[in-house]
Amino acid sequence: MRALLPIAAMALLGGCATNSLVLLPSEDGGHGAVAVLDGKGGETVVSQPNSRTRLAGRPTTAAYQVKPAEQALLDGLPPKPAQFILYFKEGTTDLTPESQPRLEELLAEVRRRPGVEAQVTGYTDTLGSDDDNDRLSQRRAEEVLEVLAAQGIDTGLLTAVGRGERSLLVKTGDGVREPANRRVEVIVR
Repeated sequence: MRALLPIAAMALLGGCATNSLVLLPSEDGGHGAVAVLDGKGGETVVSQPNSRTRLAGRPTTAAYQVKPAEQALLDGLPPKPAQFILYFKEGTTDLTPESQPRLEELLAEVRRRPGVEAQVTGYTDTLGSDDDNDRLSQRRAEEVLEVLAAQGIDTGLLTAVGRGERSLLVKTGDGVREPANRRVEVIVR
């Protein structure tokens, strides 16, 4: 979804005052490319960030400086989602000691964002029955959700789901202890 940000911004900015398109870099400094067809079989490829091409007549590409009003629009976009993975002790809802600092990073991110929402998904390894793992993964997700709710996040903006041993981070057979699969993934928007 975030990969479409430069294209969305181009369309937004390109339609502001003139029939043109501006290719903007993404948050990570990367960029894509856009082919503009002129209706007569000609094509202009816009592939350099901060370049503009006309959409009417014969397209030409030129360097472009973002205008202050356009920059204000870009600055108003929400930050990209942040993802956190927290790991758990076997068969419990207790975080591993190694995950405590990551939990603090998660809480700092939540406090930094106004109007935050979070999706919390719990997982298990393949030790135990499918039903037990579904229940344990749900409890893990709910525990993390409660920690987030304690930060003042509207619980209507939080979701918790347990996926049991589905979507293993490390593929294993059934009945295998794998610490990397005992996790909760949190996406903060």
